[in-house]
Amino acid sequence: MYKKQFPQQFPDNFLWGGATAANQIEGAWNIDGKGLTTAEVVRKAEDRKKMSMNLVDEESIKEAIQDQTTTNYPKRRGIDFYHHYQEDIRLFAEMGFKVFRFSIAWARIFPNGDDADPNEKGLAFYDRVLDELEKYQIEPLITLSHYELPLALTQKQNGWLSRKTITAFEKYTRVVFERYRGRVRYWLTFNEINTGTWGFHETGVVETNLSAVEKETVRYQALHHQLVASALATKQLHEIDPKAKMGCMLARMQTYPASCRPEDVRAAQLEDQKNLFFTDVQARGEYPEFMNRYFAEHGIELQMEQQDETVLAENPVDFVSFSYYMTTVTSAQQGEEVNGNMATGGRNPYLEESDWGWQIDPVGLRITLNEMWDRYRKPLFIVENGLGALDQLEAGKVHDDYRIDYLRKHIIQMKEAIKDGVELMGYTMWGPIDLISFSTSEMSKRYGFIYVDQDDDGKGTLKRIKKDSFYWFKQVIATNGAQL
Repeated sequence: MYKKQFPQQFPDNFLWGGATAANQIEGAWNIDGKGLTTAEVVRKAEDRKKMSMNLVDEESIKEAIQDQTTTNYPKRRGIDFYHHYQEDIRLFAEMGFKVFRFSIAWARIFPNGDDADPNEKGLAFYDRVLDELEKYQIEPLITLSHYELPLALTQKQNGWLSRKTITAFEKYTRVVFERYRGRVRYWLTFNEINTGTWGFHETGVVETNLSAVEKETVRYQALHHQLVASALATKQLHEIDPKAKMGCMLARMQTYPASCRPEDVRAAQLEDQKNLFFTDVQARGEYPEFMNRYFAEHGIELQMEQQDETVLAENPVDFVSFSYYMTTVTSAQQGEEVNGNMATGGRNPYLEESDWGWQIDPVGLRITLNEMWDRYRKPLFIVENGLGALDQLEAGKVHDDYRIDYLRKHIIQMKEAIKDGVELMGYTMWGPIDLISFSTSEMSKRYGFIYVDQDDDGKGTLKRIKKDSFYWFKQVIATNGAQL
């Protein structure tokens, strides 16, 4: 009888840590030579349950440029990580972080995206961040593009709709790969690349007077250029720093059928295919066949150059990373919808919801880990997962048992997936310190183990305060996930 032992716990080299983005933490938006980014011209949302990041046109960009304040553009101020990075990294080290995920702001290195020479002050800032991480033996995991395209590239060539942006990206990535060779083992190209099907925040493309078909075509065309740029960056990294690894990053939106009715099952399969299409290209090196039918039936014609397919085929990523916040339900018929982290779908009556209406589904994480492992057979990395909540500071403390409960349940399912045979590299929860919300640009939506004294209007001392979850996660890391 065949018997083989299966893993019982997290691997000894498991990477525990947290994830952030430059446009949500750094601040310092107009100093030391930094250029304006697309994230910094998106106004804060008026309704915390409605995302505002794609309500951008030429007129709103002009207004944003003329407005030199942070009042309507909170991502410009972040939580001032630019000046607090030593304190913040020290707190991460106290928790025992093995890895810290952050992004490089392209416009801090090349203010206009395609300048003749890089901005030395920008490079020097990330030198200092890496120095601090090395002091505490924390691995950096760097995202090259996290919703922060240099705005000048949008104004000059409409962002990723132009192939010229591939060239600009190649120049930027070469500079940072050479600068940080031997210091960074793990890189990601584009954050949640699949969300580019929603528009501006990812692609930097201003869509004016377009029909529905034209708009979708423009988005997939821009995303094709990103996929090519991702492959070229992977090629560069392997040549410049052969020991380093490149990953892709997907906003995973696991979809369930509303019933066992075959039409509903097929509807869910279609949603998952559209979600996984991008990782198919980046991990497998080719466009999946099912997209041929989708493009044809939706009137989408992409312009590709002769070498594009070869570039994609020859440069797949080394590992697959993704964010996971919620699952959705879909049906062949329209039903009540819920929203969260770019996911839109039917309400699941068996799940609880966060303060923002995001449905909480820990078991769904085990399901998606198994499905993605079976599909790609490449190491997986959960680089975002967390709970945005209305934390209350009382007598200098934050008692966030609800966050501990959320994370505990998800980590339990991660361990179950490892027992299932999934090769899981690490887990960087979003975000280890309170930061500006991506979707609404508010501060009230808090994720962190560390409370930051700042309100939605930017008022506060910026003092960092450890929440109850800080001490809980410290124990999780110290025991490598054994004590939850």
